[in-house]
Amino acid sequence: MAVDFVEAQLPVVLARNERTVHDGFWRKLRRVIGQLPFVEDLVAAYFCAVDPLTPLPARAALVAALAYFIIPIDLVPDFIAGFGYSDDAAALTAAIGIAGSYMRAEHRAAARRVLLRAET
Repeated sequence: MAVDFVEAQLPVVLARNERTVHDGFWRKLRRVIGQLPFVEDLVAAYFCAVDPLTPLPARAALVAALAYFIIPIDLVPDFIAGFGYSDDAAALTAAIGIAGSYMRAEHRAAARRVLLRAET
């Protein structure tokens, strides 16, 4: 039985994306928090991605979208007013489409708590 190339690369790509998210998520979020209409979904996706109960394929999709949000090189550069985060929102929407059934109320509640603290 041959191993699919993409499947074989998943652990390597997932580990790289997890490092990117671990090292940069909160720093990037602090810089742009007031500019994002999808910030609660973004933070809930983070909490779902780091939840050990989230299955690997769902976690991989979420971590990939979160890493895309963090990396400075995007399809649509973040500094373009009104459009800069549209590609990030699309990536997050796709990831939530894949992993949404694993985003529990606890993830959303944790996101709201973090965002409420950020407002004060």
